[in-house]
Amino acid sequence: MRTGFKIDMSTEEFTTLLTAAYHAEVASRNMTYQDNEETTTVIAKMANSLTSASHKTGIVLCGTCGNGKTTLVRALQNALIYLKRRNICNYGMPIIDAREVECRQKECKEYPLLAIEDMGKEPATRLDYGNVVNPVIEVLEHRYNEQLFTVISTNLTAKEIREKYGERIADRLNEMMNVIIFKNKSFRR
Repeated sequence: MRTGFKIDMSTEEFTTLLTAAYHAEVASRNMTYQDNEETTTVIAKMANSLTSASHKTGIVLCGTCGNGKTTLVRALQNALIYLKRRNICNYGMPIIDAREVECRQKECKEYPLLAIEDMGKEPATRLDYGNVVNPVIEVLEHRYNEQLFTVISTNLTAKEIREKYGERIADRLNEMMNVIIFKNKSFRR
């Protein structure tokens, strides 16, 4: 049995790196980092999820619009690039918008690490030669079966995920993912 992806660093070291990457991502958007306990908490939870041995093969970042989910996903991507350049980690992590999953489905199934940004924003289904399909569900089921590490950001609640993707995917997400809930209000105001 495979275990979830693990970064070979202490939780404290990776929290420091991820915090620095988060600050850099905020600065790259010409914004000022707003220090608060909630952001510190979600960064620490992400770092803990990635440095602890676990059977979980992913992370779901849930919360309302504008509260730092995308910033944290991009910070993680940049932290992994930093670690890869220093031969500490062998993986990069592409970030694919949920609306692009359909046209990049094959790639999404192959990446050892993948981030799906804004899950729930894509159309629920499409017709393929008369068959109703949902590319996000297909990718998630494949990644579940292959135990490939997946990071998801979404504005959907657990109930909305269940309604949009069905009981089976909601149940699999509960099994395979650590859930980190963002409680901040929007930073975009």
